[in-house]
Amino acid sequence: MLLSLPIVLALKMAAGLLADRLFGEVHRFHPLVGFGHWARAVEAAVRRRLGEHRLAGLVAWAIAVLPWVALALWARGLHPLAHWPVDIALLYFALGGQSLVEHAEAIATPLDAGDLDEARRRVGWIVSRDTRALDAAGVARAGTESVLENGNDAVFGALFWFLLGGGAGVLLFRLANTLDAMWGYRTPRYLHFGWAAARLDDLLNAVPARLTALTYAVLGDTRRALTCWRTQAPAWDSPNAGPVIAAGAGAIGVALGGAAVYHGQLEQRPPLGEGPPPDARAIRAAITLVRRGMLLWLTTAATLAIGIHLAGLPHA
Repeated sequence: MLLSLPIVLALKMAAGLLADRLFGEVHRFHPLVGFGHWARAVEAAVRRRLGEHRLAGLVAWAIAVLPWVALALWARGLHPLAHWPVDIALLYFALGGQSLVEHAEAIATPLDAGDLDEARRRVGWIVSRDTRALDAAGVARAGTESVLENGNDAVFGALFWFLLGGGAGVLLFRLANTLDAMWGYRTPRYLHFGWAAARLDDLLNAVPARLTALTYAVLGDTRRALTCWRTQAPAWDSPNAGPVIAAGAGAIGVALGGAAVYHGQLEQRPPLGEGPPPDARAIRAAITLVRRGMLLWLTTAATLAIGIHLAGLPHA
C-alpha cells in the first residue's frame, strides 16, 4: 500500500526523534565535527583568494554548505526507497535534543549540590559567554537561556525544515546553523566575513523560532509567555533568539537576560521573562518544556498526516 507524503514524513520524524532519544549524540566521527574541519579549510582558502568582505563570506558559505545538500539529494535518488534511510539518518544527525538534555542536566546537578566550579565548567561547554566569574544565579541563567534557545536550533528548527524539505532541508538548516556558530560573531575577524552566515541563519530560523516560541507558550504559562514575547523580544539583539527566550522564560516564570560578558566585552542585555532569578529548577523546567514540545510536534504532525491521508491527497 502506498503511503501519503505526510504519513511518510511523520514516520521518518518519529524514527529520527526515537534515534536521538535512544542513542543521543554521536561521540566519535560526528558528521558536524567533520563539517567544522571542512568549513575551516574553506574559510582559509576563500580568505586567501577573496579577502574578508561580505561577498567572500557568502562565497565561502555556498562552498561549505551547498555541495553537501546536493549530495543528500543525489543519495535520496539512488534507489526508490533510499529516501527512507537517508532522511532518517540526516534528521538523527541534525537533532540535538538528547544531547541538550544531557548537557543541561550536567549543569543542574552540580548547581543543586553547591559545586559552583563544576557548574561553571559545564555551562561553559554550551554557551559562548565568559562563565569564569558567574555566581549560581548567573550559571542558572546561562544554562536556562541556552536550553531555551537551543530548543529551537537543535530541535524545533530541525524538525520544521525536515517537514518542509526532508533530509536535504534539515541538512541545509543544520549546516547553516553550524556556520553561524562558527562565523556569525561581531568580532574583528568575522564582522564582515561572517555577515552572510549570520543573516542566512536568521532567515532560515525566522519561522521556526516563532513556532518554537508559540510551542513554549502553549505548554507553559501561556498569557505570561505571550506578553513577554510581545513586549520584551523586540528589544533583544537577535531577532530570533529574542522571541524564543522571552516566551520560554515567561512560560516557566523566571527572569532571564541582563549583563553578560562575550569575547571580553560586557554586554547589557534587556530583561526577558518574569519571575524570580533562575536556579537549577529553572534549567530542568526548560528541559521539560523542550521535551514536551517534541512530543507536541510529533503528535501534531502525526494527526495532520493521518487526516491528510484519509482525505486521499497525493501519495509518496
